[in-house]
Amino acid sequence: MNSKLKNLKLYPFERLNQLIGKVVPPSQLKSINFSVGEPKHSPPKFVMDVLKDSLSAMSHYPKIHGSENLRVSIKNWLAKRYTLDPESIDILNNIAVVSGTREGIFSFVQAIIEPKTVSSSPVVITENPTYQIYEGAAIMAGAEVIHINNNGIGNSIANLKSLSSEILGRCQILFLCSPSNPSGNILSKTDYEEAIKLADKYKFILASDECYSEIYLDESRPPCGLLQVCSEMGRTDYKRCVAFHSLSKRSNLPGMRSGFVAGDKDLIRDYKRYRTYHGASIPSPIQDASAAAWSDENHCVENRSKYREKFKTVESILSECLSYPKPEASFYLWPKTPINSETFAYELFKQKNVTVLPGHFMSTDKEDHIYGYDRIRMALVPDINDCIDGAIRIREFIKENHFIC
Repeated sequence: MNSKLKNLKLYPFERLNQLIGKVVPPSQLKSINFSVGEPKHSPPKFVMDVLKDSLSAMSHYPKIHGSENLRVSIKNWLAKRYTLDPESIDILNNIAVVSGTREGIFSFVQAIIEPKTVSSSPVVITENPTYQIYEGAAIMAGAEVIHINNNGIGNSIANLKSLSSEILGRCQILFLCSPSNPSGNILSKTDYEEAIKLADKYKFILASDECYSEIYLDESRPPCGLLQVCSEMGRTDYKRCVAFHSLSKRSNLPGMRSGFVAGDKDLIRDYKRYRTYHGASIPSPIQDASAAAWSDENHCVENRSKYREKFKTVESILSECLSYPKPEASFYLWPKTPINSETFAYELFKQKNVTVLPGHFMSTDKEDHIYGYDRIRMALVPDINDCIDGAIRIREFIKENHFIC
Protein backbone atom coordinates (compact mmCIF):
# COMPACT_ATOMS: atom_id res chain seq x y z
CA MET A 1 0.00 0.00 0.00
CA ASN A 2 1.24 3.50 -0.82
CA SER A 3 2.84 4.80 2.38
CA LYS A 4 1.74 8.37 1.55
CA LEU A 5 -1.87 7.44 2.30
CA LYS A 6 -1.19 7.56 6.04
CA ASN A 7 -0.37 11.26 5.69
CA LEU A 8 -3.84 12.15 4.39
CA LYS A 9 -6.01 13.85 7.00
CA LEU A 10 -9.57 12.83 7.63
CA TYR A 11 -11.82 14.65 5.18
CA PRO A 12 -13.82 17.49 6.82
CA PHE A 13 -17.13 15.66 6.50
CA GLU A 14 -15.69 12.50 8.05
CA ARG A 15 -14.66 14.62 11.01
CA LEU A 16 -18.11 16.20 11.13
CA ASN A 17 -19.71 12.77 11.18
CA GLN A 18 -17.45 11.78 14.08
CA LEU A 19 -18.56 14.93 15.91
CA ILE A 20 -22.34 14.67 15.49
CA GLY A 21 -22.94 11.21 14.01
CA LYS A 22 -24.27 9.73 17.26
CA VAL A 23 -26.19 12.81 18.37
CA VAL A 24 -29.99 12.61 18.25
CA PRO A 25 -31.35 16.07 17.32
CA PRO A 26 -34.91 17.21 18.08
CA SER A 27 -37.17 15.04 15.93
CA GLN A 28 -39.85 17.72 15.69
CA LEU A 29 -37.44 20.00 13.80
CA LYS A 30 -36.72 19.42 10.13
CA SER A 31 -33.06 18.76 9.40
CA ILE A 32 -31.37 21.75 7.74
CA ASN A 33 -27.88 21.17 6.38
CA PHE A 34 -25.58 24.14 5.74
CA SER A 35 -22.40 22.06 5.97
CA VAL A 36 -21.97 20.68 2.43
CA GLY A 37 -21.53 22.93 -0.61
CA GLU A 38 -23.82 20.86 -2.80
CA PRO A 39 -26.17 23.01 -4.92
CA LYS A 40 -29.85 22.23 -4.37
CA HIS A 41 -31.43 24.41 -7.06
CA SER A 42 -33.06 22.43 -9.85
CA PRO A 43 -30.84 21.53 -12.82
CA PRO A 44 -31.77 23.30 -16.08
CA LYS A 45 -34.53 21.37 -17.83
CA PHE A 46 -33.00 21.82 -21.27
CA VAL A 47 -29.78 20.18 -20.03
CA MET A 48 -31.73 17.23 -18.66
CA ASP A 49 -33.55 16.93 -21.98
CA VAL A 50 -30.26 16.74 -23.88
CA LEU A 51 -28.98 14.15 -21.43
CA LYS A 52 -32.10 12.03 -21.91
CA ASP A 53 -31.99 12.34 -25.70
CA SER A 54 -28.34 11.25 -25.78
CA LEU A 55 -28.65 8.07 -23.75
CA SER A 56 -28.19 5.84 -26.80
CA ALA A 57 -24.54 6.97 -26.86
CA MET A 58 -23.96 4.86 -23.76
CA SER A 59 -23.35 1.94 -26.12
CA HIS A 60 -20.02 3.53 -27.17
CA TYR A 61 -16.82 4.37 -25.36
CA PRO A 62 -16.69 8.13 -24.66
CA LYS A 63 -13.89 10.29 -26.02
CA ILE A 64 -11.28 10.58 -23.28
CA HIS A 65 -10.44 14.20 -24.16
CA GLY A 66 -14.02 15.27 -24.79
CA SER A 67 -16.10 15.58 -27.93
CA GLU A 68 -15.40 18.38 -30.38
CA ASN A 69 -18.82 19.83 -29.62
CA LEU A 70 -18.00 20.03 -25.91
CA ARG A 71 -14.56 21.55 -26.42
CA VAL A 72 -15.95 24.16 -28.82
CA SER A 73 -18.65 25.13 -26.32
CA ILE A 74 -15.99 25.50 -23.61
CA LYS A 75 -13.82 27.63 -25.89
CA ASN A 76 -16.73 29.89 -26.76
CA TRP A 77 -17.69 30.27 -23.12
CA LEU A 78 -14.14 31.12 -22.05
CA ALA A 79 -13.71 33.67 -24.84
CA LYS A 80 -16.99 35.43 -24.03
CA ARG A 81 -16.84 35.23 -20.24
CA TYR A 82 -13.25 36.45 -19.89
CA THR A 83 -12.91 38.49 -23.10
CA LEU A 84 -10.20 36.21 -24.47
CA ASP A 85 -9.01 36.18 -28.08
CA PRO A 86 -10.66 33.06 -29.54
CA GLU A 87 -7.50 32.44 -31.54
CA SER A 88 -5.58 32.01 -28.28
CA ILE A 89 -7.70 29.00 -27.30
CA ASP A 90 -7.14 25.89 -29.36
CA ILE A 91 -9.69 23.20 -28.55
CA LEU A 92 -7.06 20.47 -28.90
CA ASN A 93 -4.13 22.09 -27.10
CA ASN A 94 -5.49 24.54 -24.52
CA ILE A 95 -8.42 22.61 -23.05
CA ALA A 96 -8.63 19.33 -21.14
CA VAL A 97 -12.03 17.96 -20.16
CA VAL A 98 -12.18 16.56 -16.61
CA SER A 99 -14.69 14.72 -14.42
CA GLY A 100 -15.32 17.74 -12.21
CA THR A 101 -12.70 20.03 -10.72
CA ARG A 102 -12.02 17.72 -7.77
CA GLU A 103 -10.85 14.88 -10.01
CA GLY A 104 -9.17 17.31 -12.37
CA ILE A 105 -7.17 19.06 -9.66
CA PHE A 106 -6.05 15.83 -8.04
CA SER A 107 -4.95 14.18 -11.28
CA PHE A 108 -3.31 17.37 -12.59
CA VAL A 109 -1.01 17.46 -9.56
CA GLN A 110 -0.05 13.81 -10.01
CA ALA A 111 0.86 14.48 -13.63
CA ILE A 112 2.78 17.72 -13.11
CA ILE A 113 4.82 17.34 -9.92
CA GLU A 114 8.46 16.46 -10.57
CA PRO A 115 9.60 13.98 -7.88
CA LYS A 116 12.12 14.71 -5.16
CA THR A 117 15.77 14.88 -6.19
CA VAL A 118 18.93 14.50 -4.11
CA SER A 119 19.23 18.27 -3.64
CA SER A 120 15.62 19.44 -3.60
CA SER A 121 12.09 18.35 -2.77
CA PRO A 122 9.01 19.78 -4.53
CA VAL A 123 6.67 22.22 -2.83
CA VAL A 124 2.98 22.93 -3.41
CA ILE A 125 1.64 26.15 -1.86
CA THR A 126 -1.99 26.54 -0.83
CA GLU A 127 -4.07 28.73 1.46
CA ASN A 128 -5.04 27.78 5.00
CA PRO A 129 -7.92 27.13 5.57
CA THR A 130 -9.18 26.00 2.18
CA TYR A 131 -10.40 23.08 0.07
CA GLN A 132 -8.56 19.97 1.28
CA ILE A 133 -8.05 18.41 -2.16
CA TYR A 134 -5.11 20.74 -2.90
CA GLU A 135 -3.21 19.42 0.10
CA GLY A 136 -4.20 15.80 -0.45
CA ALA A 137 -3.16 15.87 -4.09
CA ALA A 138 0.22 17.34 -3.16
CA ILE A 139 0.83 14.73 -0.46
CA MET A 140 0.06 11.86 -2.82
CA ALA A 141 2.38 13.37 -5.45
CA GLY A 142 5.22 13.42 -2.92
CA ALA A 143 5.35 17.21 -2.49
CA GLU A 144 5.82 19.22 0.68
CA VAL A 145 2.77 21.36 1.41
CA ILE A 146 3.36 24.98 2.43
CA HIS A 147 0.35 26.89 3.73
CA ILE A 148 -0.37 30.60 3.41
CA ASN A 149 -2.30 31.41 6.55
CA ASN A 150 -5.12 33.91 6.14
CA ASN A 151 -7.99 32.54 8.26
CA GLY A 152 -10.14 32.65 5.15
CA ILE A 153 -10.27 36.45 5.07
CA GLY A 154 -6.73 37.78 4.57
CA ASN A 155 -4.90 38.64 1.36
CA SER A 156 -3.19 35.43 0.36
CA ILE A 157 -1.03 37.10 -2.30
CA ALA A 158 0.42 39.56 0.21
CA ASN A 159 1.18 36.65 2.54
CA LEU A 160 2.70 34.71 -0.34
CA LYS A 161 5.38 37.35 -0.80
CA SER A 162 6.47 36.82 2.80
CA LEU A 163 7.66 33.27 2.01
CA SER A 164 11.39 32.70 1.68
CA SER A 165 13.16 32.53 -1.67
CA GLU A 166 14.19 28.98 -0.78
CA ILE A 167 10.56 27.85 -0.51
CA LEU A 168 9.43 29.76 -3.59
CA GLY A 169 12.38 28.33 -5.49
CA ARG A 170 11.19 24.79 -4.74
CA CYS A 171 7.55 25.58 -5.44
CA GLN A 172 6.12 23.70 -8.43
CA ILE A 173 2.42 24.62 -8.06
CA LEU A 174 0.68 27.50 -6.31
CA PHE A 175 -3.05 26.98 -5.84
CA LEU A 176 -5.36 29.97 -5.98
CA CYS A 177 -9.07 29.76 -5.20
CA SER A 178 -11.20 32.69 -6.29
CA PRO A 179 -14.00 33.11 -5.41
CA SER A 180 -12.69 31.52 -2.26
CA ASN A 181 -13.82 28.61 -0.20
CA PRO A 182 -14.63 29.22 2.69
CA SER A 183 -15.34 32.98 2.72
CA GLY A 184 -16.35 33.98 -0.82
CA ASN A 185 -13.77 36.74 -1.23
CA ILE A 186 -12.24 37.27 -4.67
CA LEU A 187 -8.78 38.03 -6.00
CA SER A 188 -8.32 41.32 -7.79
CA LYS A 189 -6.59 41.83 -11.11
CA THR A 190 -3.60 43.18 -9.18
CA ASP A 191 -3.51 40.04 -7.01
CA TYR A 192 -3.36 37.85 -10.10
CA GLU A 193 -0.69 40.04 -11.66
CA GLU A 194 1.48 39.76 -8.55
CA ALA A 195 1.07 35.99 -8.52
CA ILE A 196 1.99 35.76 -12.21
CA LYS A 197 5.13 37.83 -11.64
CA LEU A 198 6.20 35.51 -8.82
CA ALA A 199 5.47 32.46 -10.97
CA ASP A 200 7.69 33.88 -13.70
CA LYS A 201 10.46 34.72 -11.26
CA TYR A 202 10.51 31.33 -9.56
CA LYS A 203 9.19 29.28 -12.49
CA PHE A 204 6.25 27.59 -10.78
CA ILE A 205 2.75 26.85 -12.09
CA LEU A 206 -0.33 28.87 -11.11
CA ALA A 207 -3.40 26.65 -10.78
CA SER A 208 -6.55 28.70 -10.24
CA ASP A 209 -9.67 26.94 -8.98
CA GLU A 210 -12.55 29.08 -10.25
CA CYS A 211 -15.44 26.69 -9.72
CA TYR A 212 -17.49 29.39 -7.91
CA SER A 213 -16.85 32.06 -10.54
CA GLU A 214 -20.46 32.16 -11.78
CA ILE A 215 -22.10 32.77 -8.41
CA TYR A 216 -21.53 36.45 -7.58
CA LEU A 217 -23.63 39.04 -5.79
CA ASP A 218 -23.21 42.04 -8.10
CA GLU A 219 -24.54 41.14 -11.54
CA SER A 220 -22.54 43.97 -13.10
CA ARG A 221 -19.22 42.83 -11.60
CA PRO A 222 -18.33 39.21 -12.41
CA PRO A 223 -15.07 38.10 -10.78
CA CYS A 224 -12.01 38.27 -12.98
CA GLY A 225 -10.08 35.08 -13.70
CA LEU A 226 -6.47 34.01 -14.16
CA LEU A 227 -6.67 33.56 -17.94
CA GLN A 228 -8.41 36.92 -18.28
CA VAL A 229 -5.57 38.67 -16.46
CA CYS A 230 -3.02 36.77 -18.54
CA SER A 231 -4.72 38.02 -21.69
CA GLU A 232 -4.84 41.62 -20.44
CA MET A 233 -1.10 41.37 -19.71
CA GLY A 234 -0.48 40.23 -23.29
CA ARG A 235 0.31 36.65 -22.19
CA THR A 236 -1.96 34.94 -24.67
CA ASP A 237 0.10 31.78 -24.45
CA TYR A 238 -1.05 31.57 -20.77
CA LYS A 239 2.47 30.46 -19.84
CA ARG A 240 2.58 28.61 -16.48
CA CYS A 241 -1.14 29.30 -15.91
CA VAL A 242 -4.17 27.00 -15.82
CA ALA A 243 -7.74 27.56 -14.60
CA PHE A 244 -10.24 24.94 -13.47
CA HIS A 245 -13.99 25.29 -14.04
CA SER A 246 -17.01 23.11 -13.38
CA LEU A 247 -20.73 22.86 -14.03
CA SER A 248 -21.49 21.71 -10.47
CA LYS A 249 -22.02 25.17 -8.97
CA ARG A 250 -22.54 27.20 -12.15
CA SER A 251 -25.38 25.06 -13.49
CA ASN A 252 -26.56 23.08 -10.43
CA LEU A 253 -25.19 19.85 -11.92
CA PRO A 254 -22.94 18.33 -9.23
CA GLY A 255 -24.01 14.81 -10.14
CA MET A 256 -22.74 15.12 -13.72
CA ARG A 257 -19.10 15.47 -12.60
CA SER A 258 -18.21 17.64 -15.57
CA GLY A 259 -15.59 20.36 -15.84
CA PHE A 260 -12.41 21.40 -17.60
CA VAL A 261 -8.96 22.86 -17.14
CA ALA A 262 -7.62 25.38 -19.66
CA GLY A 263 -4.45 27.35 -20.18
CA ASP A 264 -0.78 26.76 -21.06
CA LYS A 265 -0.72 24.37 -24.03
CA ASP A 266 2.49 22.66 -22.88
CA LEU A 267 0.97 21.84 -19.49
CA ILE A 268 -2.33 20.77 -21.03
CA ARG A 269 -0.52 18.53 -23.55
CA ASP A 270 1.38 16.68 -20.84
CA TYR A 271 -1.66 16.46 -18.62
CA LYS A 272 -3.75 14.99 -21.43
CA ARG A 273 -1.07 12.35 -21.98
CA TYR A 274 -1.46 11.41 -18.32
CA ARG A 275 -5.25 11.33 -18.65
CA THR A 276 -5.00 8.88 -21.54
CA TYR A 277 -3.80 6.35 -18.95
CA HIS A 278 -5.75 7.77 -16.01
CA GLY A 279 -8.91 6.90 -17.93
CA ALA A 280 -11.49 9.11 -16.21
CA SER A 281 -13.69 9.63 -19.26
CA ILE A 282 -16.97 11.53 -19.03
CA PRO A 283 -19.84 9.46 -20.50
CA SER A 284 -20.95 10.72 -23.91
CA PRO A 285 -24.50 11.75 -22.86
CA ILE A 286 -22.99 13.89 -20.10
CA GLN A 287 -20.59 15.44 -22.62
CA ASP A 288 -23.55 16.38 -24.83
CA ALA A 289 -25.46 17.81 -21.87
CA SER A 290 -22.37 19.69 -20.71
CA ALA A 291 -21.96 21.32 -24.10
CA ALA A 292 -25.55 22.54 -23.88
CA ALA A 293 -24.97 23.93 -20.37
CA TRP A 294 -21.81 25.85 -21.31
CA SER A 295 -23.68 27.36 -24.25
CA ASP A 296 -26.40 29.00 -22.16
CA GLU A 297 -26.18 31.92 -19.71
CA ASN A 298 -29.84 32.53 -18.89
CA HIS A 299 -30.01 29.77 -16.30
CA CYS A 300 -26.89 31.21 -14.59
CA VAL A 301 -28.51 34.63 -14.26
CA GLU A 302 -31.57 33.01 -12.67
CA ASN A 303 -29.34 30.96 -10.38
CA ARG A 304 -27.47 34.04 -9.13
CA SER A 305 -30.75 35.81 -8.44
CA LYS A 306 -31.81 33.00 -6.11
CA TYR A 307 -28.54 33.13 -4.18
CA ARG A 308 -28.75 36.92 -3.85
CA GLU A 309 -32.19 36.58 -2.30
CA LYS A 310 -30.84 34.01 0.18
CA PHE A 311 -27.86 36.16 1.16
CA LYS A 312 -30.03 39.24 1.66
CA THR A 313 -32.65 37.41 3.71
CA VAL A 314 -30.23 35.42 5.86
CA GLU A 315 -28.15 38.54 6.54
CA SER A 316 -31.24 40.35 7.82
CA ILE A 317 -31.71 37.54 10.36
CA LEU A 318 -28.13 36.85 11.45
CA SER A 319 -26.64 40.35 11.37
CA GLU A 320 -27.67 41.05 14.97
CA CYS A 321 -26.00 37.91 16.36
CA LEU A 322 -23.12 36.88 14.06
CA SER A 323 -20.45 38.82 12.19
CA TYR A 324 -18.76 37.68 9.00
CA PRO A 325 -16.94 39.15 6.00
CA LYS A 326 -19.58 39.98 3.41
CA PRO A 327 -18.95 37.55 0.55
CA GLU A 328 -18.48 38.91 -2.95
CA ALA A 329 -19.20 35.56 -4.57
CA SER A 330 -19.78 31.83 -3.93
CA PHE A 331 -22.62 30.62 -1.70
CA TYR A 332 -20.71 30.56 1.61
CA LEU A 333 -20.82 32.52 4.83
CA TRP A 334 -17.81 32.42 7.19
CA PRO A 335 -19.22 33.68 10.53
CA LYS A 336 -17.19 34.26 13.66
CA THR A 337 -18.58 32.17 16.52
CA PRO A 338 -19.01 33.30 20.14
CA ILE A 339 -17.52 30.00 21.37
CA ASN A 340 -15.25 27.29 19.97
CA SER A 341 -16.64 26.43 16.53
CA GLU A 342 -16.63 22.68 17.21
CA THR A 343 -18.72 23.12 20.34
CA PHE A 344 -20.94 25.59 18.51
CA ALA A 345 -21.58 23.11 15.67
CA TYR A 346 -22.18 20.22 18.07
CA GLU A 347 -24.65 22.08 20.26
CA LEU A 348 -26.42 23.73 17.33
CA PHE A 349 -27.09 20.32 15.81
CA LYS A 350 -28.09 18.83 19.17
CA GLN A 351 -30.47 21.66 20.08
CA LYS A 352 -31.76 22.89 16.70
CA ASN A 353 -31.09 20.14 14.09
CA VAL A 354 -29.04 22.56 11.99
CA THR A 355 -25.70 21.36 10.57
CA VAL A 356 -22.74 23.65 9.94
CA LEU A 357 -19.05 22.91 9.37
CA PRO A 358 -16.54 23.90 12.08
CA GLY A 359 -14.01 26.19 10.40
CA HIS A 360 -10.91 24.43 11.63
CA PHE A 361 -12.03 21.22 9.92
CA MET A 362 -10.84 22.96 6.73
CA SER A 363 -7.56 24.04 8.31
CA THR A 364 -4.12 22.54 8.82
CA ASP A 365 -1.98 22.85 11.92
CA LYS A 366 0.61 25.52 11.13
CA GLU A 367 3.21 26.46 13.72
CA ASP A 368 0.98 25.01 16.46
CA HIS A 369 -1.95 27.17 15.38
CA ILE A 370 -5.04 25.91 13.59
CA TYR A 371 -7.13 28.58 11.90
CA GLY A 372 -10.91 28.51 12.00
CA TYR A 373 -11.50 27.53 15.65
CA ASP A 374 -13.62 30.66 15.97
CA ARG A 375 -15.53 30.31 12.67
CA ILE A 376 -18.06 28.09 10.94
CA ARG A 377 -18.72 27.65 7.26
CA MET A 378 -22.32 27.87 6.10
CA ALA A 379 -23.34 26.91 2.57
CA LEU A 380 -26.61 28.64 1.63
CA VAL A 381 -27.64 25.79 -0.64
CA PRO A 382 -31.01 24.70 0.82
CA ASP A 383 -34.12 26.34 -0.60
CA ILE A 384 -34.98 29.84 0.55
CA ASN A 385 -37.52 28.71 3.15
CA ASP A 386 -35.06 26.31 4.76
CA CYS A 387 -32.36 29.00 4.71
CA ILE A 388 -34.72 31.35 6.55
CA ASP A 389 -35.77 28.67 9.04
CA GLY A 390 -32.15 27.64 9.62
CA ALA A 391 -31.01 31.23 10.17
CA ILE A 392 -33.85 31.84 12.66
CA ARG A 393 -32.88 28.70 14.58
CA ILE A 394 -29.24 29.83 14.73
CA ARG A 395 -30.35 33.21 16.09
CA GLU A 396 -32.56 31.48 18.67
CA PHE A 397 -29.71 29.14 19.62
CA ILE A 398 -27.37 32.07 20.29
CA LYS A 399 -29.95 33.99 22.33
CA GLU A 400 -31.18 30.98 24.32
CA ASN A 401 -27.61 30.09 25.31
CA HIS A 402 -26.82 33.71 26.20
CA PHE A 403 -23.79 33.83 23.90
CA ILE A 404 -22.20 37.26 23.51
CA CYS A 405 -21.24 38.06 19.91
